[in-house]
Amino acid sequence: MSTSKNRKIKSSQQLIELYESLDEPHQRSLSDFADFLYDRHGPAVKEILPPEDIPRPAQETVVGAIKRLKLTYHMIESMTVFSSASSLMTEHMVKGRDVNEVIDEMEKLFADAYQKMLQDSE
Repeated sequence: MSTSKNRKIKSSQQLIELYESLDEPHQRSLSDFADFLYDRHGPAVKEILPPEDIPRPAQETVVGAIKRLKLTYHMIESMTVFSSASSLMTEHMVKGRDVNEVIDEMEKLFADAYQKMLQDSE
C-alpha cells in the first residue's frame, strides 16, 4: 500500500475527474473537506511573475506575435485572451487589416490582462 507521501499532487483536471466519479454523499464529503481546508488556511497566495523581456522583431506575423506574447505573458491563462486574439487574427487574415495594427492591439490585450491579474491579486 502506498503512502500519501509517495503520491503526486493531482492536477485540477484530475481532481475534477475524481470528484465526478464519486457518488453524491462522497462528493459532499470531498466538498466539505475542501471548505474546511479553505476556512482553516485561506487561499494560497501565488506570486505573479513579471513578463519576460522578449523584444518584438522588425518583421513579425500575427501568429508569430501570438506565440511571442504567450511566452512573454506566460502567467496569463490562454483562454483569458484567446477570444479577443482570435478575433484580431481573423480581422487580419480575412479582412486584410494591417499586421502591425493588429499586433499592437494584441500587445495591449496581453498587457491589460496582466495588469488586471495584478490588480485582482491585491
